[in-house]
Amino acid sequence: MEVVEQFKTLFEPELVQAIEKYATLIHVKEGETILDVGQIIRTVPIILSGLVKVTRIEEDGKELLLYYVNPNESCAMTFTCCMQQHVSEVQAVAEEDVSMLAIPIGLMDEWLVKYPTWKNFVMKTIRNRFHEMINVIDQIAFQKLDVRLVNYLKEKSKVTDSTLINLSHEQIASELATTRVVISRLLKALENDKRVLLYRNQIKLLRDL
Repeated sequence: MEVVEQFKTLFEPELVQAIEKYATLIHVKEGETILDVGQIIRTVPIILSGLVKVTRIEEDGKELLLYYVNPNESCAMTFTCCMQQHVSEVQAVAEEDVSMLAIPIGLMDEWLVKYPTWKNFVMKTIRNRFHEMINVIDQIAFQKLDVRLVNYLKEKSKVTDSTLINLSHEQIASELATTRVVISRLLKALENDKRVLLYRNQIKLLRDL
């Protein structure tokens, strides 16, 4: 499986061989749900290309963005859920077309003991996602919504490597757990301050955002 070539500097040769033997290559189209709330987790994903959005779904249907999973990364929530044999408490959706490796969860315990680089990968993933979710909590608890919106747009620009954000006001409102009217008002204020340009379902970030 040639796709694991990119992991030869990340994992020891024996682990690369094990990934080649046991992992399944999966392709997911943009907008498709990779993992849903309440779903039994049977595999651990490693993203090869594309971008995955991980959110928490509230009872009223609102989404709260937790973090993004980039290439050469995995989802910390799948690690913790499969270790404790819990169903998923988050939703993961492909923000772009995604290629990923799916590793059977039955190998998790064995690989944690057998391969030091796999243990490091898992612990680093959990640590990084924990810090990202702490940042989300801090923003909700301590930052005004206009500051959260600017930080959200900057993060979105960073992970997509583009200053053009292809999202509707409704989508942004859902991810920030607020209403479309409020987001539209805040975006209009940013446009009046010449920090963004607004188009239909698109937002262009300007340098001084």
